[in-house]
Amino acid sequence: MSSPADSYFETATALLQRARETNAATLKTCGALIGQSIADGGVLHTFGSGHSEIIGREIIGRAGGLMPVSGVFDPGMGFSENVVGYGTRLAERYHNTHGLHAGEVIIVISNSGKNASPIEVALAAKARGLTVIGLTSVAMSSTAKTVHPGGQNLHAVADHVLDNLGVSGDAIVEVAEGQMAGPTSTLIGATLLNLLALETMTWLRDNGHELPVVRSQNLPGGMEANIALSKKYRTRLSKLIG
Repeated sequence: MSSPADSYFETATALLQRARETNAATLKTCGALIGQSIADGGVLHTFGSGHSEIIGREIIGRAGGLMPVSGVFDPGMGFSENVVGYGTRLAERYHNTHGLHAGEVIIVISNSGKNASPIEVALAAKARGLTVIGLTSVAMSSTAKTVHPGGQNLHAVADHVLDNLGVSGDAIVEVAEGQMAGPTSTLIGATLLNLLALETMTWLRDNGHELPVVRSQNLPGGMEANIALSKKYRTRLSKLIG
């Protein structure tokens, strides 16, 4: 009999493979959209409320990732994510500081797709002319009742959807009768965003553009290269390198 850890690893690994295959076309399409925006001088934005913020932070300011990525951060760490109007104010504050510009792309992350803050950030970005990519569990977002008065869940608001293929409640392993553990949303979500970054880099490379990639500061010349590259985005990023 498999242990819970063995069951999680086997199930999650298979789910990861299926998520890549399911989202392959969307990843390529969105990679081209982000690539064109970056080529035009734009920035990629992310927002995730509560635990979903970890997924958004995965591609912000990290070695081997894209430099022009900035996060809409919630100082309340999701505590007020279902207070109607809170997400709208987060987006407005972020716009006043870093700018949400027409033609740019934002990735909004919510496993359930039903909470007010991510939906409001998505709507605020769309109103400013940004393309919204929703990263969610379509199974949950399609069935969970939204708390947003507009009546739509994230998958319905977004222009493009990346499906993490998560189950209701996120956890996939029964550790005791009626008790589930082993969430997959972070594992799958972070991988999908790294695949998206690589599709973006591929589009930029294939269309003759320079790659604004963050170098490891632990390697010779990395810090200097990152400082030089970050100057182009000095007023736009929530986290600067150097």
